[in-house]
Amino acid sequence: MTESPATKPAAGEVCQRVKNGLKPESNGLLRSLHRCHERQHKRHCHPEEEEVHTSSHDGSLYNQPFIESFEETPMLVAVLTYMGYGILTIFGYLRDFLRHWKIESCHIAREREEHKDFVPLYQDFENFYTRNLYMRIRDNCSRPICSAPGAKMDLLERVSQDYNWTFEYTGRALLDVINLGSYNYLGFAENTGPCVDSAAEVTMKYGVGVASTRQEMGNLDSHEEMEKLMAKFLGVESAMTFGMGFATNSMNIPALVGKGCLILSDELNHASLVLGARLSGSTIRVFKHNNMLSLEKLLREAIVHGQPRTHRPWKKILIVVEGIYSMEGSIVRLPEVIALKKRYRAYLYIDEAHSIGALGLRGRGVVDYFGLDPSDVDVMMGTLTKSFGAAGGYIAGKRDLIEYLRSHSHSAAYATSMSPPVVEQIITSMKCIMGEDGTTIGLERVRQLAENTVYFRKRLREMGFIIYGNDDSPVVPMMLYMPAKIGAFGREMLKRNIGVVVVGFPATPIIESRARFCISAAHTREILDKALSVISEVGDLLQLKYSRHRIQPSLARPLDDNVYEDIDD
Repeated sequence: MTESPATKPAAGEVCQRVKNGLKPESNGLLRSLHRCHERQHKRHCHPEEEEVHTSSHDGSLYNQPFIESFEETPMLVAVLTYMGYGILTIFGYLRDFLRHWKIESCHIAREREEHKDFVPLYQDFENFYTRNLYMRIRDNCSRPICSAPGAKMDLLERVSQDYNWTFEYTGRALLDVINLGSYNYLGFAENTGPCVDSAAEVTMKYGVGVASTRQEMGNLDSHEEMEKLMAKFLGVESAMTFGMGFATNSMNIPALVGKGCLILSDELNHASLVLGARLSGSTIRVFKHNNMLSLEKLLREAIVHGQPRTHRPWKKILIVVEGIYSMEGSIVRLPEVIALKKRYRAYLYIDEAHSIGALGLRGRGVVDYFGLDPSDVDVMMGTLTKSFGAAGGYIAGKRDLIEYLRSHSHSAAYATSMSPPVVEQIITSMKCIMGEDGTTIGLERVRQLAENTVYFRKRLREMGFIIYGNDDSPVVPMMLYMPAKIGAFGREMLKRNIGVVVVGFPATPIIESRARFCISAAHTREILDKALSVISEVGDLLQLKYSRHRIQPSLARPLDDNVYEDIDD
């Protein structure tokens, strides 16, 4: 990689595995260990960081190593994956031909014959994927559970007699299935303990529903207490909560920006952020994932050229990012984003749905993780469904911002207030994390989650799997690639009493199907070891150990005890 003054590593600079925050393209081949040894005294990077190397604009912005890995898809695997989708497509069209002539039955929703001249309700090409690809793996989706989603859970057993078009329940349950799919990062989604006891007590006092909005008769004293505690927890002036996490983004972004404003959105932002941006009527421009060069280029162009045609300055420029990207396992490069935001006087909106509670020494999200000032983030958004084991979302920031949203947000004006037992669950779990319950249980869970995450990721890499994302992210994507292996992996894991989430196209790029593990503080080392043993067994069975590099222990590295060993293809 040619070094320019802008990309040359500086003293104390962070070594990363991401090329400009992007996954490597066809020219992003991994360098060998030998070439890395030749350069290690110059760059002070680990060999695995030579996998894909990125130079930060200013290494001094980071107070700790910031390491992310996105190993390139092996060429043979990519070719076979495309061939797999091609074969599925050919057979799909063949089966559609048979369905057209009533030779094969089709249960998909479609227009009646007498409505064929009307505007179609169902797009045939879009339904093609549902009919011929999704149905093959539908048994891995929407599995009903019949217990608390803790470290282990119970699943209702179901079978299909018509190739996953419909399901029948057997009346039996699969007991003690290890749960690697729920967003229960701190283990507060439980059916015993202080949170449950407090929620039960509040239910007896307030009931379950409020039956009104916050602006009418639905504003309880517990809502006020929760929002004050939330502001204190986040270190901001004020906070506001909402009953639904998705609506927190989709209904509040239109209240903050509108016509004449510019939204700069990461290409991998959540659907709720995308919907909110579209509903706002603002101009939207997308920058490459976690790529600060791409973001800065768009900021410069926005400042220089202004609005299209008129070239007037933008009313507002809003940068929209996430704390942890739930499908990639990557963490936003927040110090650099804040530096760019200040340099170009833009506003910053950060979605901490997966990072709040799961990152930082005190569990206070990505701002805490990087040791930054919360006042540098203009709009802090997060959900209460994951680390807090509850429901809803919040927006926090300056008092003027929150007071404005109370009167202008559609979620505040029209949505029913949050249920009292849910509010109590949030208050109790948040006090636990803050230590205001008189115990250290909350901080112990935060620390346990961090240890589990590092251990789980390290072991998977040692086994030879390709793992995406940041080393500290509890969201762990493991690459499956081929479409036939999506369903096979989920089924084989469940046979061995492990519940996992598998994801494929169109939720991911077509050749990047994956299993997504979510690590929890509730997972013991014994549970993780058992899960890892099963993952390795299924990985050997399905030939999922694609990585061409294996991590071996080494004492030669001051920052990390792992180096890569080349493996012949």
